[in-house]
Amino acid sequence: QVQLVESGGGLVQPGGSLRLSCAASGNILSIIGMGWYRQAPGKEREWVGHITNDGTTTYIDSVKGRFTISRDNAKDTVTLQMNSLKPEDTAVYYCYANRIGGVYWGQGIQVTVSS
Repeated sequence: QVQLVESGGGLVQPGGSLRLSCAASGNILSIIGMGWYRQAPGKEREWVGHITNDGTTTYIDSVKGRFTISRDNAKDTVTLQMNSLKPEDTAVYYCYANRIGGVYWGQGIQVTVSS
């Protein structure tokens, strides 16, 4: 089993920045990749981005150039740096970790972009 704990969410004004962190513990050797989803009110959960164990990243088009995912393998932590935030980025953000045959989820953390 793998446990994921997110931190760093909150309220920010449009154009501002936030950094989310996801700390993994447990059977971390089973992890083959990590990333983030988000779910806005009244909408389906949406994939945001992913980082592989070798550091390759991919993103949904709407966050390219604004969001950056990085991974600190020594600390077993994945970070989502969010810049130039927009009101439409408001959502609950979920960290996930892939393993062969399944996925682990964090509990989610609220990000609100509003003036």
